[in-house]
Amino acid sequence: MLLPEARACCASLDVRPWDEHAIRDAVLAASTALLAASPQVTPVAGAPGMWWVGANGFDAVGGEVQLACTLLAIAQRWHPDARVAIADSCVAARAATWAPRARSRTVRERDPQGVRERDPLTLPDGITIIPAGQCAAYLAPAPLGLVPMEHDLRDALQSLGLRTVGALASLDAGDIEKRWGPDGLIAWRLAHGDDPRRPGLVRVEAARSASVELPAAVESTEPVLFVLRAQLQRLLRECVEDGRAAAAVAITLVLDAGRQYPIDDIGSEMRGHTHVPETSDDTTAKGAGRRASGGREESPPAPSPLIPSPLPPKPLAVSLLSIPQRSITREVRPARPLARLEPLFDQCRALLERWSIPAPIIGVIVSIPATAPLAADQGDLLIPSWRDAAMNAEAVFARLRAVLDPDNTGTVVVHPEVGDSHRPEDTGRWISADAMTLGAAPIPAPHSASTPASPTTIAAAVLRLLASPEPVDVESPHGIPDAVWWHGRRLSITTADGPERLSGDWWRADTYARDYWRCVTADEGELLLYHEASVQWYVQGWYD
Repeated sequence: MLLPEARACCASLDVRPWDEHAIRDAVLAASTALLAASPQVTPVAGAPGMWWVGANGFDAVGGEVQLACTLLAIAQRWHPDARVAIADSCVAARAATWAPRARSRTVRERDPQGVRERDPLTLPDGITIIPAGQCAAYLAPAPLGLVPMEHDLRDALQSLGLRTVGALASLDAGDIEKRWGPDGLIAWRLAHGDDPRRPGLVRVEAARSASVELPAAVESTEPVLFVLRAQLQRLLRECVEDGRAAAAVAITLVLDAGRQYPIDDIGSEMRGHTHVPETSDDTTAKGAGRRASGGREESPPAPSPLIPSPLPPKPLAVSLLSIPQRSITREVRPARPLARLEPLFDQCRALLERWSIPAPIIGVIVSIPATAPLAADQGDLLIPSWRDAAMNAEAVFARLRAVLDPDNTGTVVVHPEVGDSHRPEDTGRWISADAMTLGAAPIPAPHSASTPASPTTIAAAVLRLLASPEPVDVESPHGIPDAVWWHGRRLSITTADGPERLSGDWWRADTYARDYWRCVTADEGELLLYHEASVQWYVQGWYD
């Protein structure tokens, strides 16, 4: 459904932009929450709000039912309609979470040894447990859309009258492979509940931090930079030894509390940083344990009877924290994880140069709260002067972001995106983009004209829009613009083409009906003017 169609159905629709940074942070936070129930947690690629959670090996602590109840308790703090499903395969667990909300039911859970059946169990609402070996039977009446496959393959199957997963599973595997190749065979196996995807074992890393107590309180950042470089180099060396790269660097300045200063000038106290470890790719792990569970809309961590609570972390600097003080923490987040000292240190130095310190500094704590797998750079070992050009360019962009975007709003490197609207100001917008990704993307081929252009062909003028339309005064004695007053100047109009009526968005509170004029002035070139309700005139841009 397009945005205008949605607004036609609901005039009070509140449109929120898709924020990749916020979604990524929420997925990481939910993955951390799920670690309270199972050590195997993998966010589903391309489906924010869904996770694969390992459900194998919990027989001694309540079994699958207790695990499902724990997951549901966590999820319901995040969303009241969360659902949890446990099955032999990920495809069946996902189908069970997309089914209508499960109601209380009585099921029989098989004994792990398969010798006898346990007593009937009543499951809470929102939990579905598919018995062992019953994935294919459960999937048979499900719609074909619950099996992941290419769109062309799905359209071809539906054109043949196949609407359910069981209809696909009933076909011959040889015929499927002959007609649709490996993609069709993979979809056929998924219809039988044969899914190679499994939750990955989460890697929990030790805290990477270093603290230094300065011999005397200092008011400049030069001694801090000297200490920061040495400690950051040591932490990066440890990351490289573990095959990791720094995704964020946190700098905490411990201030002398003996001086009096407004607490508002300092900002927040030192905040703890929770590191969300990497989750493995669920599309490559094969041959994992018996069960996999799918969950939706998970929540912050909750106490779980399955895994004991971790011990509280030890203080980073006991000698510093034992005296009266205040601390400020700021973070540096590069565009992509780095394991090199120079680009990270440049960003940290730029942060300290902009940092207003309200009191003397008595200590520094450097930590790496978030890491990512280390990317292997290729180069000629026989050329000592070899350097990674992409990394150098990334360092330049990181420096620009640190200076031009201190709040990390993502507005330094942008990319145009076409908008679905008839309003000139909404036909396109700028969105945050990754400069390295844009640079690596292939350049689109130019559109070839049907007829060759003649030497006298003049390119069409391009409309340059102002950030927002500016109100102006227009002289129109006969209903046609004759002169415009803009920025205190009177601009005579030599040619005026119009009016062109543009209206729409009748279902919204800010509906519009405008008369546009394309006017040529002697001094400013060609301007785009419009007026609403024959009252106020605006200049919206110019033609270049």
